[in-house]
Amino acid sequence: SEDPSVTLFRDYLRIDTVHPKPDYDAAVRFLERVGTDLGLACQKVEVCQGRVVLILTWQGTNPRLRSILLNSHTDVVPVFEEHWTYPPFEAVKDSQGNIYARGAQDMKCVSIQYLEAIRRLKAEGKCFARTIHLTFVPDEEVGGHKGMEMFVQRPEFKALNVGFALDEGLASPSDTFSVFYGEKSPWWIKVKCVGSPGHGSRFINNTAAEKMHKVINSFLAFRESEKQRLKSDSSLTLGDVTSLNLTMLEGGVSFNVVPSEMAASFDIRIPPTVDLKAFEEQVAAWCRGAGDGVTYEFHQKCMDQHVTSTEESDPWWKAFSGVCRDMKLQLKLEIFPAATDSRYIRAVRHPAIGFSPMNCTPVLLHDHNEFLNEQVFLRGIDIYAHLLPALASVPPLPAEG
Repeated sequence: SEDPSVTLFRDYLRIDTVHPKPDYDAAVRFLERVGTDLGLACQKVEVCQGRVVLILTWQGTNPRLRSILLNSHTDVVPVFEEHWTYPPFEAVKDSQGNIYARGAQDMKCVSIQYLEAIRRLKAEGKCFARTIHLTFVPDEEVGGHKGMEMFVQRPEFKALNVGFALDEGLASPSDTFSVFYGEKSPWWIKVKCVGSPGHGSRFINNTAAEKMHKVINSFLAFRESEKQRLKSDSSLTLGDVTSLNLTMLEGGVSFNVVPSEMAASFDIRIPPTVDLKAFEEQVAAWCRGAGDGVTYEFHQKCMDQHVTSTEESDPWWKAFSGVCRDMKLQLKLEIFPAATDSRYIRAVRHPAIGFSPMNCTPVLLHDHNEFLNEQVFLRGIDIYAHLLPALASVPPLPAEG
């Protein structure tokens, strides 16, 4: 009695693509089989050893027009099984229709919703001017550096002739649907403090720990100011402020030895409204203020701040928002608070919207007991079955002749 789309979704969830050893081969075989069943063309691109991007293509009637890209990632984050009610890779459905599995929200649901929307449209005999490409990419959950970041630089990506892209969003606990038109720039900074070493019984001057204390105070004072700014202004979302967290501390060899070096790592996410050059100058000032021998280095430094137009004059947004109005979907426009592969797509100058059609659903990505209700999942297919015809039928743009 289960809807076949739900069965397919649960089958996909059972493929263990969890880090650090995701079974990408099994996922690609599964998705390729579904694509073949739908009559979609298939291409596999190995962007580096063991990292394959799968491309499924529904050819448009006018291939010269720019295409629609439907992107999703195949990998999922680790789990702590002792905190789960059901095994996280068995896709158990409870009596309320909630499907529990890692990847239920992030983002295997969207992959299957794309495919099942296309299945419905093809069964209805539909065809559209613009080509629709589906890309299934690896390694998004570990930064996308061996996935989308490399793929967008390859000739196979350029050959897709992308005009507009859809990628993942977030669930929304309310009736509204979250739509993300931009992302924060992730900066991972490691600050090193070098100071005088010595015996742990003495008051040694100019220690690495004293300098580190000043560094941490400066960084965390800024964190508190941004936290209060978010709390005091109801018009702001997490995507509008800079988040900063101390994530790692290193240093010391023994209880009775004052270390000569200490290090602290910070995860900083900066909205596109912030001047990145000025922000780095602030980081440098915090380090200078802690004393001599204090340096910083970047382990990740995203400088791209492109956002996608949400003006009604923009043909892509007009098509997207028009469908949502017709379907009476309430949208909430936001900057994504973390980072997705959309940032790499925008960086090569293609408009991208982050959208996962999951309203009235708690945000459980990366959390214990991640689930999605089957009715919410099925409605998402219906939403995409309306969105894709509108996007793939956007009239030729001036640049397309």
